[in-house]
Amino acid sequence: MEKHIDECAKVFLRDQRQLFDEPVAYDIEEAKEFLEECMAVYCKNIKELREVMDDEGMDVSDLSDDDLTEQLEVFKLDNGAYLFVEG
Repeated sequence: MEKHIDECAKVFLRDQRQLFDEPVAYDIEEAKEFLEECMAVYCKNIKELREVMDDEGMDVSDLSDDDLTEQLEVFKLDNGAYLFVEG
């Protein structure tokens, strides 16, 4: 994820309220730190996202790709990839 941390932090900072009631980061540096601490995962495509969520113990086998991307823990990045943040 290091290679993509800036983009991940930017999107997370902008959209963090989809997962948390109150902000957990107030600037890009705090967002980067938070993502590193919670071991967020960068997924280059929907297949990889599905695998990561399955590995985390989430039952995603019955979810369509659209339903999968609408989960609160999933942040769609501007480059078409996904960020998985376990809340």
